[in-house]
Amino acid sequence: MSNKILVISGSPVKNGNTATLVNWFTAGARAKGAPVEIINTAFLKYKVNGCISCRRCQKIAAYECVINDAAKPILAKMNDADVIVMATPLYFYGPSAQLKLVMDRMFSLFKWDNKNDTMTTRLTGKTFVLIASAFEDVGLKDLERPFAITADYAGMKFRSLLVPNAGESGEVKKIPGIRTKTIAFGKKLG
Repeated sequence: MSNKILVISGSPVKNGNTATLVNWFTAGARAKGAPVEIINTAFLKYKVNGCISCRRCQKIAAYECVINDAAKPILAKMNDADVIVMATPLYFYGPSAQLKLVMDRMFSLFKWDNKNDTMTTRLTGKTFVLIASAFEDVGLKDLERPFAITADYAGMKFRSLLVPNAGESGEVKKIPGIRTKTIAFGKKLG
């Protein structure tokens, strides 16, 4: 049985390195029969910029954000996916702001009982994936760290595909073997 894959892309460039890597990855996953949905966070409309720390999500039974905007259905889809892929270019040693906005709203997918020092989430057991590229060979491990920590905290498996020296937008296509490697990565997770 194939994994249900949700790809959340954070690049504002429609045909850049991130979009190229996402397309190759999804081609591999779909070749294994995996249903894949791609959401590009750069073109969504939000009522707020990131989590506003209202904590109302902690007062409801559902693992969801109470703010009704474009992030809410993405978060719901995370609950239902087997594999959650976040794809981003490296921007100042972190993910794009568009992707970070959704990541911050993931707060609503966790429930904390501070009195009993417990946490529950429906993300446990899923696979959390980072696909990221950088212009040069600097900063990708720094970018990877918060994704790996999030996966560990939630009890998710973590995988990553980091592509250094991808160059400017669209130049990732020039890296020998990267297309084959990315498609194989998609097949492995499909």
